Amino acid sequence: MNEKVRAFLAKKGYEDRLTQHKESIDTVEHAAQQIGCSEAEIAKTLSFIVDGKAVLIVMAGDGKVNGGKFKAAFHTKPSMIQRDMVEELTGFRPGGVCPFGAKEGTEIWLDVSMKRFEKVYPAAGSEYSSAVFTLDELEKVTEAAGWVDVCKGWQEEEE
Repeated sequence: MNEKVRAFLAKKGYEDRLTQHKESIDTVEHAAQQIGCSEAEIAKTLSFIVDGKAVLIVMAGDGKVNGGKFKAAFHTKPSMIQRDMVEELTGFRPGGVCPFGAKEGTEIWLDVSMKRFEKVYPAAGSEYSSAVFTLDELEKVTEAAGWVDVCKGWQEEEE
């Protein structure tokens, strides 16, 4: 369990939302298997560089970043943080990046792809821990900068 995340959530009254897993939840597929939910309900956190700063976007597990939508929202092409720089810029190692207690100055955005669920399951700072939140709780606890629409692949094709 990541102690920084535990302390962050405890301070906000949400420590009881944490779960420690015996097996890795380092991928959406592994997380869904361990938690017992659909892959889409996994709230994956992707890390990007925007204007030289770390930006975390929490999205449904079945979403993929749409370059055009990302550019419209952030006025730049999506550029993921290189794996060897993730911990330095976000405060978390790859596989455990989460929206709880990220490094000072990191912006956190929530993607609308999660709005179809009552609860979502983000990582909690390590590849062996997760949390569960309603969307309102997630928005509140992360102090998200807001909601964005930067994903594709999760909606039924409109006719």
